[in-house]
Amino acid sequence: MHETDMTKALILTVKDWYESQSEQPKIDKIHLVVGQFTCVEPVSLQFAFEVQTRNTFLEGVELAIRDIPLIAFCHGCQQEYKPEIGLQYSCPDCKSPMEDIRSGRELKIDRIEYSAQDSIINC
Repeated sequence: MHETDMTKALILTVKDWYESQSEQPKIDKIHLVVGQFTCVEPVSLQFAFEVQTRNTFLEGVELAIRDIPLIAFCHGCQQEYKPEIGLQYSCPDCKSPMEDIRSGRELKIDRIEYSAQDSIINC
């Protein structure tokens, strides 16, 4: 379950940011962008985050995950297509192997919502 390791990295990244702030804000929500081709299971990521943030500065923080579909481009057919994950990654029309991935590999923090002096700020 690589979601556990990814959650540890997420927590360390947010902690570094948090500790660099002059006043430690109350974090309300962390927005993630997760591509389907990363093979990260959002439910497993949510669970790992909840477990690993217990009794920490992130306990109770909402993790919002935006799922990005896998989209590839076939140079032979000059068209985008959505490969079936785990089944067939080739172009559905000409059967060329998937070579050009346009989206689906994303895995990043999009933004952090936090409260500072009675207002919400997006970072």
